Amino acid sequence: MSKIKFTKMHGCGNDYIYVDVTQNAIANPSAAAIAWSDRHKGIGSDGLVLIDKSPIPEADFSMRIFNADGSEAMMCGNAARCIGKYLYERGMTGKTAIRLLTLSGVKTLAVHLNGNIVESVTVDMLAPAFEVDSQYVGGRGLDKGTFVSMGNPHYVIFTDHIDQVGDTGRVLEHHPAFPQRCNIEFARVESDGNIRTRVWERGSGITQACGTGACATAVAACLTGRAGRISNIVMDGGTLHIEWRETDNHVLMTGPATFIFDGEIDAGFALNDK
Repeated sequence: MSKIKFTKMHGCGNDYIYVDVTQNAIANPSAAAIAWSDRHKGIGSDGLVLIDKSPIPEADFSMRIFNADGSEAMMCGNAARCIGKYLYERGMTGKTAIRLLTLSGVKTLAVHLNGNIVESVTVDMLAPAFEVDSQYVGGRGLDKGTFVSMGNPHYVIFTDHIDQVGDTGRVLEHHPAFPQRCNIEFARVESDGNIRTRVWERGSGITQACGTGACATAVAACLTGRAGRISNIVMDGGTLHIEWRETDNHVLMTGPATFIFDGEIDAGFALNDK
């Protein structure tokens, strides 16, 4: 049976399985994401990320993201940072400004080097959007939330009770107000000005961090007068630095990316087409 080479990486604890599909074709990435993400019977991760050449000249590379439940995500900031590190340190590019095609558009990755090592990556997440009015949802005694799209949908709730992320996030992901489901953030501004945030990711549940969620939280904090245009978002797995740039309305996200290990897995492992 053929083997597929993979790399496991994480950004602030948000871990994914990365596969270079120019070298390792995957016939059924949705099924692979479900099987391989299983933390007891598979590799274990928040999902599967496919790295490929870009089909358009406006980008250098492309990525597709499949959540642990097999659904395809529009964008993931933590995964984008990891791809920047992967591409540069594995010698697939010598650029320090990499254009990455995602389902929510072309994002520019700026890799910050210490010698030949990528210490951190800044992702230009482009401008936020606000397609859904802020509203009360769920009838569960929640504070008023703010809807922010960072290429994928987020609903940010400022509350002292951020540990309700499991019970309440599970319900709100599927709330009728969000016909395509939604990522849910619970955030609290701390005495030092940092914003402590926990996230329920659409399709994955509680994760250690969410790059687009950190961006949405920073934007929501600024919109509601809780913070300025620069914030540190402290998530379960680490801290992301977010700037909502006034000159062009773009959101810039900076944070680390980390290799965990490389491996191989049987191409047909637990897949539906085995």
